[in-house]
Amino acid sequence: MISAESKRAIVAGLGFLFLGSLLVVAYREVKTERQHSGQAPPIVQADSRECVDCHSKTTPGILGQWQESQHAQHGIGCLTCHVAAQGDVDGFIHHGVRIATIVSPKDCGRCHAKEQKELAVSRHAEAASFAGSLDSFLGQVVESDTTSTVGCQGCHGSVVKVLGEGKLDPATWPNGGVGRVNPDGSKGSCTACHYRHDFSLATTRGADTCGRCHMGPSHPQMEIFNASKHGVQLRAQQAQMRLSQKTWIAGRDYHAAPTCASCHMSATPTQPVTHDTGSRLAWNLRPVVSLHQTDFQDRRDNMADVCNQCHAEGWVSGYFAQLDRFIETYNKKFAQPAQKIMNALYAAKLLTPTPFDEPIEFTFYELWHHEGRRARHGAAMMAPDFVQWQGMYEVGKTFYGKLIPEAERLRPGITAPFLTGDEHAWRKGIPAAELQKQIDFYRQRYPDPEPPPASASPSK
Repeated sequence: MISAESKRAIVAGLGFLFLGSLLVVAYREVKTERQHSGQAPPIVQADSRECVDCHSKTTPGILGQWQESQHAQHGIGCLTCHVAAQGDVDGFIHHGVRIATIVSPKDCGRCHAKEQKELAVSRHAEAASFAGSLDSFLGQVVESDTTSTVGCQGCHGSVVKVLGEGKLDPATWPNGGVGRVNPDGSKGSCTACHYRHDFSLATTRGADTCGRCHMGPSHPQMEIFNASKHGVQLRAQQAQMRLSQKTWIAGRDYHAAPTCASCHMSATPTQPVTHDTGSRLAWNLRPVVSLHQTDFQDRRDNMADVCNQCHAEGWVSGYFAQLDRFIETYNKKFAQPAQKIMNALYAAKLLTPTPFDEPIEFTFYELWHHEGRRARHGAAMMAPDFVQWQGMYEVGKTFYGKLIPEAERLRPGITAPFLTGDEHAWRKGIPAAELQKQIDFYRQRYPDPEPPPASASPSK
């Protein structure tokens, strides 16, 4: 007869055997899943084994992301990226190894030299230079310094300050801004777009990554993209986009739709991938008056090359001709006169040098910074509603309905010298025939309802 103690031992042994079987099955399922997905198991180099063992307990989410990354499949471990040299001001000793929290573009450049070089000359790397702009003054002073820290700098970046012994100033870190200035002197943040620690190509190439910063009233590229045919097509056909594929050439590897990366960064059959996101932008649509970029035609040709992968050359050239005419019209009719009116007010000392302390300064800022940008980017990205109703309608309403009256109240007649062009002649009245044409249109399209029948006289 088996004793109670022996029975307990047998049950415990069977339990351990069952648990072991489950672990084996789980391991095989994970291995099979990786094989079916084409994902190899992670390669853990000797110098990262201790990191992996520890972080599997302390930060399992980070470890899980890394295990699913291309880095892990190629043996790129924790220390490959995080190791710090003796002179690095942000370095500190961690379990006997000198590491740094920040992995800068200079660090990434040890393996990705071409990409790091392109980023260094891009507008992304210079994004923190907004600190001297009206935008920065608005965020830091008019709103609050905390607004700038957790708002503006979250996209633009700022200078990361080191307190000592590897500790980073919490006023400047965390800092995922694309133009972050790092302690090693490099500019930019690769992980602003390549999210740690999986560094997924699909995530980076998807439009939502760009939309994290390129959205809202002052730079609504994401909203504009979503409203365009390109955005509609991407949402419908995203499964066909092969976003995780290593080689990703427009027109050859995919053709269902473009993402932001397709046009601004990714390869064509004749053009390599670039991390200089401005190399295909012929116009600078950010300032009050839109400007030609340096090497305008080269940049235009670079973008046309992308468009030509899915569109006929005649369609592409016609589209750019329409864009150029629109931008030039915006400049001449609204941006240049508005700028001259504001300059005249400052010259006459009718406005103080301090930004945003007078209502007209908000009016002017919204005219070009919000409404004007919506119109211009809408035209560049094929979103007609943003050009018309969310763009030029608002520009016209603000220019004629607010800016001019506000300037005239400060000094009557000050706007007249800047409104002499034919494009402003309509304000003096339109021909009677044109007015009648509009009246007839609405009468024919929306006829007045039949008058109600006369009520019967009340009986006596």
